[in-house]
Amino acid sequence: MTKPLMILIAGPYRSGTGDDPDLMAANLAALESAAWPLFRAGHVPMIGEWVALPVLSSAGASGPLDPLAEQVMYPTAHRLLQHCDGVLRLPGESKGADQDVAIARERGIPVWHRVEDVPGYVGGAA
Repeated sequence: MTKPLMILIAGPYRSGTGDDPDLMAANLAALESAAWPLFRAGHVPMIGEWVALPVLSSAGASGPLDPLAEQVMYPTAHRLLQHCDGVLRLPGESKGADQDVAIARERGIPVWHRVEDVPGYVGGAA
């Protein structure tokens, strides 16, 4: 590997939560759990919510349930995919993550379903 890959971590965020903020936070934490292994493998991990949530906040939205979220959440991931070199699709039902995978495949961007399959993966703890 000659350069770090920017890898979008895709999986459930709002899906399956019934819009419960605690469950959404738990889903974000699950997505973030893949960040260290990707970084340790020499890559740049990216999660759409890391970008979309501050954009919503700066636009005056009350959060991911605000009506403005529809104009920000999915479009952010789509824009990020123009810069990403791969997608790590974590388990769980998610319309947005499925859309991310479809876009990646259309663009010929690799999709991995296990962090262990990402090039450069190093097993074990920190």
